[in-house]
Amino acid sequence: MKKIVNRKFSREYESIEQFEAGIVLTGAEVKSIREGAMRLDDAFVRIIQGQPILLNADIYPYKYADNKDYEPKRSRKLLLSKKEITRILTKIKGSGRLTLAPVSCYNKGSLIKLEIALVRGRRDIEKRKLDKKKKIERREKRETKEYIKN
Repeated sequence: MKKIVNRKFSREYESIEQFEAGIVLTGAEVKSIREGAMRLDDAFVRIIQGQPILLNADIYPYKYADNKDYEPKRSRKLLLSKKEITRILTKIKGSGRLTLAPVSCYNKGSLIKLEIALVRGRRDIEKRKLDKKKKIERREKRETKEYIKN
């Protein structure tokens, strides 16, 4: 399985601290994720009644499973230690602008893990500056490549 990455993460958020969490999945969902059929672009994490839950993550139906009542964007429970949950909650309550967002999903042996991060959302001005910086870096890289060719 290749690592499934949230493509919007680096543009939308500024990461503060990262955590590794397990996900409660069905067998067909595990097989589907191993094929790389998952999208984290619009997903987010909320702590509801002291339990972290992954919301809006899209796991496509496994093609060989019975998918009559399958809901691809259902909420999924995340597995973190109580110590990590309390640490996250205190940081979120201490600073009003912090939230949790999924970074990537990957295998760790036979287990499926989700990397989540405590993040601060970027403002539009910061996003534009980031885009401009990337554009400049790409142009410089292209120019050096052409300079080396000639």
